Amino acid sequence: MLLHLCSWPEVEDYLGRSRGIIFPIGSTEQHGPTGLIGTDAICAEVVAKGVGEATDALVGPTINVGMALHHLSFPGSVSLRPSTLIALIQDYVKPLARHGFERFYFINGHGGNVASLKAAFSETYAAIADANLPNAGRIRCKVANWYQAKGVVELADKLYGNQEGSHATPSEVALTQFIYPEAIKTAPLSPQVAPTGRSIYNPTDFRAFYADGRMGSNPDLATPEHGKAFYETAVQSLSDGYLSFIKEV
Repeated sequence: MLLHLCSWPEVEDYLGRSRGIIFPIGSTEQHGPTGLIGTDAICAEVVAKGVGEATDALVGPTINVGMALHHLSFPGSVSLRPSTLIALIQDYVKPLARHGFERFYFINGHGGNVASLKAAFSETYAAIADANLPNAGRIRCKVANWYQAKGVVELADKLYGNQEGSHATPSEVALTQFIYPEAIKTAPLSPQVAPTGRSIYNPTDFRAFYADGRMGSNPDLATPEHGKAFYETAVQSLSDGYLSFIKEV
């Protein structure tokens, strides 16, 4: 079930059998010369929909823009500040908690969101407690990174070894190729495997060292067939994770 395609009576009926909801969250940022700018949101969304179908869970609208300030030296990248993302998560969760939702499972596609999400969860718990909601003590929020799901890391290592890298990776590019084969991009990569090993401080510093936007990766290794395998592996793992999460006491 997709929240934006439901009527309110359907959501009310859903709450009679489940108190869980899934939110895909990603980013709109550069992914090297051949990666789609929407990669992180695209991947999170398709995996979340797959999990929703597998578990009969309600899936909320995708949060397409995340915390990606370090990518802003590349055209097309946009970002929320950490404080904005924290406020956004609170504004998503609080009204739904009032309606009776108690388990919020964020399927995430962007590493830069993780710290802000965890801070947002703490702020949200405090705000809900202050509002004296009757179900305040039962509210739980969890972030599940699809790219770290059980089996996904092992598959990436098997297919790509040390050419997986940490940004504009062949695994995430492969997943977007599976979803949007008509949007596969090609471009010369030089060097073939991007540099790695340097900390990121700001957008200017990022582009100065990671000139084409990749970090330790070789996305030329990606194929749509690989993407299908990553999709199936992530959906199975996160479906198990979601079902365990909603059963927590």
